[in-house]
Amino acid sequence: MDTTYDVKIWSIRVYRGAKVTTYTVRWKTGNSVWPMTFTHRGQADSFRSDLVSAARKGEAFRLSDGLPVSMGRSDNDMSWYEFACSYVDMKWKSAAATYRRSIAEALVTATAGMLKSARGKPDDRVIRSALLRWAFNTQRRNDPEMPQQVAEVLRWVERNTKPVSALADPQVLRCVLNDIASRLDGKAASATVVNRKRAVLSNAMEYAVLELKLLEKNPIPALKWRAPKVTHVVDRRTVVNPVQGRTLLNAVAEVRWSGRRLQACYACSYYAGLRPEEAVNLREHNLALKPLVWNAATQSWERPEDDWGEFLLERATPHAGKEWTDTGRDRDERGLKHRPVGEVRRVPIPPPLSGMLRDHIDAFGIGPDGRLFRGERGEEVPVITYLRVWHRARALAFTPEVAAGPLARRPYHLRHAALSTMLNAGIPATQVAEWAGNSVDVLLAVYAQCMDGQYQQDLNRMGKAFGC
Repeated sequence: MDTTYDVKIWSIRVYRGAKVTTYTVRWKTGNSVWPMTFTHRGQADSFRSDLVSAARKGEAFRLSDGLPVSMGRSDNDMSWYEFACSYVDMKWKSAAATYRRSIAEALVTATAGMLKSARGKPDDRVIRSALLRWAFNTQRRNDPEMPQQVAEVLRWVERNTKPVSALADPQVLRCVLNDIASRLDGKAASATVVNRKRAVLSNAMEYAVLELKLLEKNPIPALKWRAPKVTHVVDRRTVVNPVQGRTLLNAVAEVRWSGRRLQACYACSYYAGLRPEEAVNLREHNLALKPLVWNAATQSWERPEDDWGEFLLERATPHAGKEWTDTGRDRDERGLKHRPVGEVRRVPIPPPLSGMLRDHIDAFGIGPDGRLFRGERGEEVPVITYLRVWHRARALAFTPEVAAGPLARRPYHLRHAALSTMLNAGIPATQVAEWAGNSVDVLLAVYAQCMDGQYQQDLNRMGKAFGC
C-alpha cells in the first residue's frame, strides 16, 4: 500500500447556493488534493477532526484515496463500483435479458450517490452511459473494442466510489435512495421505476450481507424513507370500447409498409388478450384453427361457420436490446410470464380473429421458422416498427384531441381492453385469469375499475336496502 506522511488540511469551505448550502473539507496528501462535501456543518467538522487527529498521531495517509490508514477499507470491504460489477456478474446467467437491463439501470442511478467529490469528474450523462452500456453488462465490460473515452470514464469511477460499508451511514444511504427516485433531469421518476430500482438495491444489499460479508445487515429497512406508492389499477381512460377497437385495427391496415403485416398481430392482443411479446412470437404450431369445409355447391373450400380456434402458447419474446440477450438479438426468447418453462397456456380465438389470421396467412404466408408475423425483410418484428405503426394508426383513427389523450396510447392497452371486455361479459374471473396468464387476485385488482355496470348495480342494491 502506497502511503505518505506529507499531509496538509485546510479549513472548511462553505458554499451557499440558492437552494442548498454545502460544506467541503479539503486536504492534500503528497501532490494530490482531496475534497469531501457534506450537507451538514456537523458532518464536515467531524470528518475534518478525524483527519487532523490522524495527522497529529503521525498516522500514514493512503495515496490512492487520501484517507488515513485507519479510515481506509478493511480487508472485507470493497468499493461500490467493484461490488456493483460483482453483483451484476452473479445475477447475469440466470436473469432474463429485460431483468439484466433493470439491474443495470438501478445500479447506475445508485452509483451517483456513491461517488466521491474529486477533480476531473466526467459529465453525469457520460458516466451513466458508460456504466449502463459497458460496466454493468457482464458481456461487454471486458470487450477489447470498448472506446478509449469510455475506459477512461470507468477508471475514474473505479477510483472514486465510496466503499460499500459507507451505506451503513444513514446519510449516504438516503442520498442513494433519493438518487434512484430522480431522473437525470432532476424530475421525480415514476413510482413503478422507483420501486423496481429499490427492490434491486435491496437485493444487492442482501448479497453484500449474506455472501460477501461486507455489511452486518441490510440497512434499507431501518431507514425511514418511503418509496412512492404504485397503482396497479388500469386507467379506464386507456381502454377502448368495441367500436374504437375495431376502428383502430382497421386503421392499422391503412398504415403504409407494415400496417397490413401487423394488423392481425395487434388483433391477437385485442381479441385474445395476448401480451405483445406473446403475439409477435406466434408460430404455426401455436395456432389451432378448424379445417376448411368443402362446399359442393360452389366447388370450393370455405371457412366453417363456427370459426373458433385456439392458441397454444409456450414462449414469448420481450424486447430487451441486443446488448442484454445471449443471442445478440433485440428480443429475448423465454418461457411465458409467471409460468414454469415448457408449460402451455390455452387461449380461445374468437371468429373475428380467426378470420384475420386466415387472411394474414393467405396474404403473407408462414416464415421458414414457422413465424406468423415478420418484418419487411422476413426478420422478427422490430420493436420500432411495431410502435411506429401503432402511433400512426391512432393518428388515423382518432381526432387530434383524442389522439393527444391516453386512449389506447400503447399497444398493451389492447390487452387491457380484451380482459375488461371478458369480465364485463360475465365470464368468471377464474377463467379469464387462466386465459390471460394472471392470478385471479391480480386480475381483479388490476381491472376492478374497468368493470362497467358494477357501480350502478351496487347503488341499486344500497337503495333497495335503505328502502329508497
